[in-house]
Amino acid sequence: MPLRITAVILTKNEAGNIANCIAALKGWTDEVVVWDSCSQDDTRRVAQDAGAQVVARPFDDYGRQRQAALDSINSEWILFVDADERATPALAQEILEACRDTRRAGFWIPRRNFIVGHEMQGGGFFPDYQLRLLRRRSARYDLRREVHEIVILEGEDGILAEPLLHYNYATWGQFHHKQNFYARYEARILAEQGIRPRPHNLVLQPLRELRRRFVTLKGWRDGWHGLRIALLLAWYYGFIPYWLLMGNKLSRESRG
Repeated sequence: MPLRITAVILTKNEAGNIANCIAALKGWTDEVVVWDSCSQDDTRRVAQDAGAQVVARPFDDYGRQRQAALDSINSEWILFVDADERATPALAQEILEACRDTRRAGFWIPRRNFIVGHEMQGGGFFPDYQLRLLRRRSARYDLRREVHEIVILEGEDGILAEPLLHYNYATWGQFHHKQNFYARYEARILAEQGIRPRPHNLVLQPLRELRRRFVTLKGWRDGWHGLRIALLLAWYYGFIPYWLLMGNKLSRESRG
């Protein structure tokens, strides 16, 4: 029996991206399913016109959205692709060959990230491996993680060479909006872990994140663009979560 591969695209208001994403998947996958979180734009119509099946499911978190797709689709292999990602012909050929490997439960796929028109070379944005090609019966998502979801495999994993193209931030406004969301999520996770911030965290954590992004992860390869992103991520991941925790702590003390 031939292997079946279904590509799944999670969407929310992606009318501007979805047609090109689907076009890069048609012809070599057996079906493309758009898993839509009740978009308020034309995402579903555009997706149907482009030849994809559309499933509407209210959004709770990314892990549960992806797990719902795993639970509902019968293909042996599931390829998860975001609407702002593009599969290349070379990646398509490698995926078709990889799915014949009976030893593997899933494959990591590298990504080439483009941020505000610049292809990133460092800072943690390349090769940026993502576990996206999954043997359906051998994979499940850790539902404790709401974002930056984790896949649990029953079996060996593999690594592909050909990358997805990821056009993740077209403008700095999009970048700030998403990172603000992640920073607040990080603050909530730290609070749930019982982290008790101290004033010095507001200085040391941003410095650690800046060093990690620009030096350890070689953000310097991207020049001034890399420095700007390293500074912004030091703000969003190093400062904001601890500032929010400090604010909550101070609020509790004032009420007490």
